[in-house]
Amino acid sequence: MKTANFYKLFTLILALVVVVSCVKDDEFDVPSQEIEPVTIDQTKVIDIATLRDLLEQEINSNGNNILTFNENNPDNDKYIVGYVISSDEAGNFFEELVLQNDFQNPNAGVKVLADVNPLFTTYEFGRKVFVKLENLSVAFDSGVLALGVRDGNDVAKIAESNLFDVITRDPEVKEIVPLPLSINDFNAELTNLYIRLNDVQFNRNEVLGADPKTFAAEPDDQFDGERLLESCATGATVVFSTSTFADYKSLLLPTGRGTLDGLLTYNFFGDELNVTVNDPTSINFDSTERCDPMEVNCGLVSSVGSNVLFGDFFETQSTGSPISGNGWTNYIEAGTETWEAYFDDGTNASLGISARMGSFNSGDDASIGWLITPEVNFDAQDGETITFKTSNSFSDGSTLEVLFSSDWDGNPATITSATWSLLSDAYVVEDGEFFGDWFTSGNVDLSCITGSGYIAWKYTGSGEAAFDGTYELDEIEIRSN
Repeated sequence: MKTANFYKLFTLILALVVVVSCVKDDEFDVPSQEIEPVTIDQTKVIDIATLRDLLEQEINSNGNNILTFNENNPDNDKYIVGYVISSDEAGNFFEELVLQNDFQNPNAGVKVLADVNPLFTTYEFGRKVFVKLENLSVAFDSGVLALGVRDGNDVAKIAESNLFDVITRDPEVKEIVPLPLSINDFNAELTNLYIRLNDVQFNRNEVLGADPKTFAAEPDDQFDGERLLESCATGATVVFSTSTFADYKSLLLPTGRGTLDGLLTYNFFGDELNVTVNDPTSINFDSTERCDPMEVNCGLVSSVGSNVLFGDFFETQSTGSPISGNGWTNYIEAGTETWEAYFDDGTNASLGISARMGSFNSGDDASIGWLITPEVNFDAQDGETITFKTSNSFSDGSTLEVLFSSDWDGNPATITSATWSLLSDAYVVEDGEFFGDWFTSGNVDLSCITGSGYIAWKYTGSGEAAFDGTYELDEIEIRSN
């Protein structure tokens, strides 16, 4: 027994000696974390702008809304290169990577769909990446250029198991320089770019008053919170969207004014340009001096007087012609469109003959038109009110304001230099309303106004032809006791 135990002990010691002798020292090689430079033949790299051109050529030439880089495609062996401008770290992006073709002064971008979350830990903001096009497909997804795998006539997410083979990181990480734009500059080809808006603010109805809004935590926010962002320089507006899954959805919107860096995109339906951010740190509203318009707000009243000071139901106007006569001033500030009379008995029926203005397919960079009443003396009687009706047709990219001026001299040349205040109590049809319906302004009280003045309806189109719809106006009456 002792001999057997001795041999067991000897065998154990020998095994330990052999194991220890195989280890030369206590330093182990750790796998390298260094990212190697990407070496791809530059003749195999195409620009993201070229990618868009190839898709549009396929759409226009062959009627196909999707282009696949398979073995039958001569560009099957090509790559695109871009810089990451999206981040899902704060939850506002999900399983998508947005790339633009340069870190500064870009002119094209693409959304890459990937079945991976999170992505920011691997493909961080500013990282240069190469995307292999082999067996991928490109199409417009929710209005923006998108890359993924083909799923019928749509693009779907790249599988996680294939992601590193498709998207290769380069060591280069750049500071992304936002592209300065104004809201009036927006168009479809600028989507998927990282932009800067200067001198903007959230609309006063979103952030002021007793119930200011959050980014995306209101009861009626379904998938995205949509808030109105406006330019202090031009008055142009755009929808600012935030996912209801964003970490910061419950934060209140900033009340000030300043710059905003974010991405230009479309809404889910692909029918309205939106601006969004990776997180709120790119919103720098450091000025407390807002640019809200002056307001005339006497309130609303339950009934109106019997004396008509001014009225027009437009029944004497000639359809297809500019509104004229009856003391009207019909002024074109920008573009070629004007307020005109029309008749329609279809789904979007007029109220007999009505007035309308729109810049859809006008070709104008901007359309601004004024329709102004004759002067009204508010000291000659009491109990003044105004009522009117409005409707709209696909007016997402345009606005209609009802304004009052006491210092305009009646000369069209001085309209834009006069002081105009918003009649904030008057209801104007909203974008989400059914286009076939007409909506009343309410009985808008004007009795707090003294002296004389003019009331105007001002139409502003953004210049985005596909979405500058039409506003319709009718049954205008200014009454008093």
